Amino acid sequence: MKTIASYSIKGGVGKTAFSVNMAYAAAEAGMRTLLVDLDPQGASSFYFRVRPSEKLKARGFFDRPASLEKNIRGSDYGRLDILPANLHYRKFDARLGLMQKPNSRLKKALKRLSRQYEVVILDCPPNIGLLSENVFVAADVIVVPVIPTTLSERTFVQLLKFFADANYPLDHIRAFFSMAQTNNRLHRDTMARMREKYPAFLDTVIPQSIDVERMGIMREPVLAYAPKHSGAQAYRKLCEELLTRTGMK
Repeated sequence: MKTIASYSIKGGVGKTAFSVNMAYAAAEAGMRTLLVDLDPQGASSFYFRVRPSEKLKARGFFDRPASLEKNIRGSDYGRLDILPANLHYRKFDARLGLMQKPNSRLKKALKRLSRQYEVVILDCPPNIGLLSENVFVAADVIVVPVIPTTLSERTFVQLLKFFADANYPLDHIRAFFSMAQTNNRLHRDTMARMREKYPAFLDTVIPQSIDVERMGIMREPVLAYAPKHSGAQAYRKLCEELLTRTGMK
């Protein structure tokens, strides 16, 4: 089982858009896929029209594997299941802080699911805490969307420094440019400079696209409702690149 985390310290950079389309693409490629929504806002659950079970709380998520499995929901797409989020997830850090070996609890919780799934996608909240460190331990690949702007670059650099200081493997990080405007000189210059300085970036760039923004209205992956449009084609290319680079395709 491969675990792919969609993560950024900064919010609003396209983490959920990537998670939803990556999960769809992996399932479409024939892999049994689980999307785990770790964000209390539950955006990826919303996109897949899956309602959360309020019974699954922070304690049950990490302490009771049977409870975790019981809350997995099917989606409208073959081979793709969802573990939806709810507002109780906001207490994850507090719960983890009371547990022994708190940084490895997520990996342990997901290990039981390896019999059922080939790919697990983690849609992560935008912060750094105990849950984030659990993600860093559990994930084989940490995919970081970066808008080519100063603040987004700054948080990416902060993440690299955190990994280096904490001795997490830097080669687990894969980044891609998100919401890029190719007619914007600042965006073009930022992408060129960051590609030269940081080797973690994938080749594919996700453009600013109204088709992607409509995901909240359509409540589907853009790959499902607008597969021929530019935003969907970029996401398909990105997902295929990631699957190839990680040896899953």
